[in-house]
Amino acid sequence: MTQRTRPALGGLLIFAFLISVGAYFAFAAIQGDYGIFRRAEIEVEAQELRTELAALETEVARMENLTRRLSDDYLDLDLLDERARDVLGLLRYDEVVVR
Repeated sequence: MTQRTRPALGGLLIFAFLISVGAYFAFAAIQGDYGIFRRAEIEVEAQELRTELAALETEVARMENLTRRLSDDYLDLDLLDERARDVLGLLRYDEVVVR
């Protein structure tokens, strides 16, 4: 009676193949384009963009306020005087300029 044995090389190759496929997917899950590290980078970038957006919204609100204060409906004479002095270099007749 002869006893047949399965070749150990085939099982070893299948095992090595499965290990390498598992390692590939683990690497892709951590370092890939949609991996854990990339997600952390995206979250940090999103927070930076939110901060920048808040600063820009504040600046827009300030500019809208200044625009409204110089509009025809509501004219702030102090602001108009300040802008004329700054942009045009105007002075009142009773002022003395010291340089």
